[in-house]
Amino acid sequence: MFARSVIRTIFRSVGCRNYGKVGLVGVPFEKGQKKSGVAQAPDMIRAAGLVNELKSLGIDVKDFGNVEYEALDASVHNMTHLDHVAGCTEKLSQMVQRVFTEGRNVLTIGGDHSIGIGSIDGHVKTNRNVAILWIDAHADLNTNKTSESGNVHGMPVALLTSELADYWPYLPGMDWQQPMLSIRNVAYIGLRSVDRYERLVIEKFGITAFGMEDVERYGIHDVIHMALRKIDPDNNKSLHVSFDIDALDPLEAPSTGTPVRGGLSLREGIHAMEELFRTHRLNALDLVEVNPKIGDKYCVDLTISAAIHIIQAGFGYTRRGLKVPDGVTDMPLQTFR
Repeated sequence: MFARSVIRTIFRSVGCRNYGKVGLVGVPFEKGQKKSGVAQAPDMIRAAGLVNELKSLGIDVKDFGNVEYEALDASVHNMTHLDHVAGCTEKLSQMVQRVFTEGRNVLTIGGDHSIGIGSIDGHVKTNRNVAILWIDAHADLNTNKTSESGNVHGMPVALLTSELADYWPYLPGMDWQQPMLSIRNVAYIGLRSVDRYERLVIEKFGITAFGMEDVERYGIHDVIHMALRKIDPDNNKSLHVSFDIDALDPLEAPSTGTPVRGGLSLREGIHAMEELFRTHRLNALDLVEVNPKIGDKYCVDLTISAAIHIIQAGFGYTRRGLKVPDGVTDMPLQTFR
């Protein structure tokens, strides 16, 4: 018992005001794409011990449960299940605002990546000065006019950013969501599957985008800091990471709907999150696109384990061990046995 209390003290001595308090929101949502199973991820990640892993670090974790919603009256050409996307993301935005209001950082577990519409909207409505790191194999910058699939999980960045607002028709059911985020405050990490239109938009607006070739050239450590210097040059923005598990190479996380070879190693993903935690400004994290219905048990377990490692790193776990606070450095080793 004494050792556990020391560990809690150690954790609370690291980071900023709210880093010991986290609000978990599950979003069992899969209507943003066409493969079933991703809705099972929040409960399966919980069942794998996520909450206990975070609590063992001394974090005060409050589980706000799963988002429940009703589909709205919404339909637009080439946006599959917009009625469900609109209903779910509106409720998620409200829940994220509630978590922040209670003085907690936000952990959102998806679900497909369309949920980023709601989690980021809630963050921006709580704190307008927000910067986004979109860690993903894909840019998710399509509109209903450019998407080949009509899957809304490939559209959230285009929906959220003010510079792209004129590229959309009127979207019924989405009046609650006004694009208040500047594209200048978004950085991509890990891109390797970008549509032609998305590349055009990235180049036209000068979006900060680091593909895997950049990670290979500079290393993940420098890429993260180059991205931060672009989107948060004054080191004063509230950071939001939206982490698609397919940012990792399929060898590390095979149970996902749109895997792309040649991705980040788990080690690189963990290091990225460790560095972002050390800014003391990482206040929200989405973890999305784990699909427990893809692959055998080994693949599913491997992917869920990778997701938990990414989350732990984002909330303060460090592979070198937690720093012992002043006053306990001379404790005999048997105290910890």
